Amino acid sequence: MTIHRFLPALLDEASRPFRSGGHFAYHYARGKLSSDCIFRELLRRGLFAGGRRFLDLGCGQGSLFAWLLAADKLHAQGNWPADWPAPPHPTALRGFELMQKDVDRAARAFGPDHPLVAIRQGDMCAVDFGQADVVSILDALHYIDHQRQQDVLARIRAALPPGGIFLTRVGDAGAGLPYHICNWVDHAVTFVRGHRLPQLYGRRLTEWVDLLRALGFVVDTVPMSEGKPFANIMLVCRVPDA
Repeated sequence: MTIHRFLPALLDEASRPFRSGGHFAYHYARGKLSSDCIFRELLRRGLFAGGRRFLDLGCGQGSLFAWLLAADKLHAQGNWPADWPAPPHPTALRGFELMQKDVDRAARAFGPDHPLVAIRQGDMCAVDFGQADVVSILDALHYIDHQRQQDVLARIRAALPPGGIFLTRVGDAGAGLPYHICNWVDHAVTFVRGHRLPQLYGRRLTEWVDLLRALGFVVDTVPMSEGKPFANIMLVCRVPDA
């Protein structure tokens, strides 16, 4: 399957659950999944290959989970780009989201008895992470203060086995105007979702990397704005094999 046919098919499949979540949930999912390059890059780069147990903190309405389930389904049907690695085959997709409105939209999309997806209301600073092969926080770490960031990251490291992956995206506070544009857009999108943002707690990219390495992660940095005037960086953080 060519990439030009594959990506629209993947978007349609990933968006489908949110039709039952309402007009906003469906169109928000389609807009997010089609315009944000990180979702495509997760699959194209095979970053979650081999992952089975997923934990997404600040998961919103579960768009990442819908994307992974759609990828797994299309791959099983033989509809997959020949030059892309196989997607993960999840056995558990757990998410925690602070905002009840988003949790409610997720419940309508995935239903109460989904065999893989469980999205609960909860604060990432307080919930039990359990154990996971992959932990993700996409564009949410800067909502909590620096001390709580460090606490959350340490608990993520403890939740991952050797070979586990923590993936996050952060803004580089040392990037000047693009970083401030990121924050303005963050406030605007959060407002559209029906929420308000308090103070944001950014760090320079070097500070993020130093913090994660001090916790025992091997860290790769990948610019993740794709043509937008942002300062977004994807951090791929691996636990060394035993």
